[in-house]
Order: sequence, then structure tokens, then C-alpha cells
Amino acid sequence: MTVREINGWQAVQSEILNRIQSRQWKPGDLIPNEADLAQEFGCARATVNRALRAIAETGLLERRRKAGTRVTLHPVRRATLSIPIIRQEIEERNHVYAYTLLSAELKVAPAGTRAQMRLDQGARAFKIQAVHFADGKPYVFEDRWVNISTVPAIRTADLKSMSPNEWLVRHASFTDGDIAFTAELADPKVAGILNVDQGAAVFVIERNTWIDGKAVTSVKLTFAPGYRMHTAL
Repeated sequence: MTVREINGWQAVQSEILNRIQSRQWKPGDLIPNEADLAQEFGCARATVNRALRAIAETGLLERRRKAGTRVTLHPVRRATLSIPIIRQEIEERNHVYAYTLLSAELKVAPAGTRAQMRLDQGARAFKIQAVHFADGKPYVFEDRWVNISTVPAIRTADLKSMSPNEWLVRHASFTDGDIAFTAELADPKVAGILNVDQGAAVFVIERNTWIDGKAVTSVKLTFAPGYRMHTAL
């Protein structure tokens, strides 16, 4: 017998969080499997899966293949990182946004990129470079590879009027990814694009996204000096 019919993964998420926070499910407890929860809540198993994935991303659940899902014994709060639309980020800072597409071409990805994106030898991908501006000054250089086998529509997208960053956020889904932050010294090409001195310190974000084990895109974002990143805990 179901407790009540719950519609939508957010409602399932809320109910599961309530059980964790009320200690109905205590730290270390193995919770019911997806099929049993779907039957109890009167919803699809995919809905339960989506809710469990969202909670696991916060660190409150540990999910292991064949071992089930447990309430984390010692939960650690994780920073929430989303993929922002650069245009909106600039406009929210009360700056005037502009964008220039430098290049967009289908080409054989170099060995390092193929390895990172798990592409076959000789595989081609869509190489895109663009610059975003704030108040007429270079803000970030977007250097990106897109896997055309997972995002074939990128080849005909109007990337002159919409940046690849915004187009992908709006049109390409992903299931997981990774992100790295580094500080680098601007090489001659980057220095020229960002209009800074060669060797100037720049902030770099490298991000890879995947859908069901297949690469979606690999991007390197190089920000002009003075960029500040803010996120929530």
C-alpha cells in the first residue's frame, strides 16, 4: 500500500529528505530499492532514480552498484556548481554583453583531447573558439570541443548569434561531469585575445560533461584578470 501518490521527482526528493532528516532512515541505513520506492510512492522508477541522484549529489546518500543506496554515515556538505550561461552572468553584474565567434570547424581531435573525451583514433569533433565581452572588454575566452556523435545538431547551430556555451546549456543534456580550476600565465595567443600582457595571471576553468558514459563537450574557459567566482554551499 502506498503512503500517497507522489508526482514529480522533486516531490519524491522532498519525501526522502524528510525521512533522512527525521531519522526515520538513520546514517548508515540501507534504504529501500528504487522499485519498492516507486511502488510505495505511486510513481515511475525513473522518477525515483532522478530524486536519488539529486540527493546523492548533496552528499546525503551513497549509491553503489549492486550494493544499494545508504544514508551517508558522515555526510559532507558539497558546493553546488551549475553551468552558467556566460551572457546572463555578465548581465547580472550590470555589464553590457557582447560575443564574437572566432572559429567553428569539424576536425580530427588531437590525441590528448581524444583520450580525455574517449574518442576513437581519427575521430572528428567540432572545435569552437569564441570570446565573450563585458562593457566592450574581453571577459572570457571559450575554447571548446563538442562530440558530434552525442550532439549532432551543433554542426548546424547558429553560433554567430548564440554562443556555444548558451546553445549547449539550452539544447544538450548531460548526466555527469567533472571540473578543474587552475591559475595560468597567459601565453601569446591568450594574451592577444584577452588584451592582457603575456605572462599575466589568468583564471582557468576546464569542464567535461558526459551523458550515459559518452562525452558531450570538453571546454577550457580562460578569464581575464580580476574574475571572481562565487558559488553556494
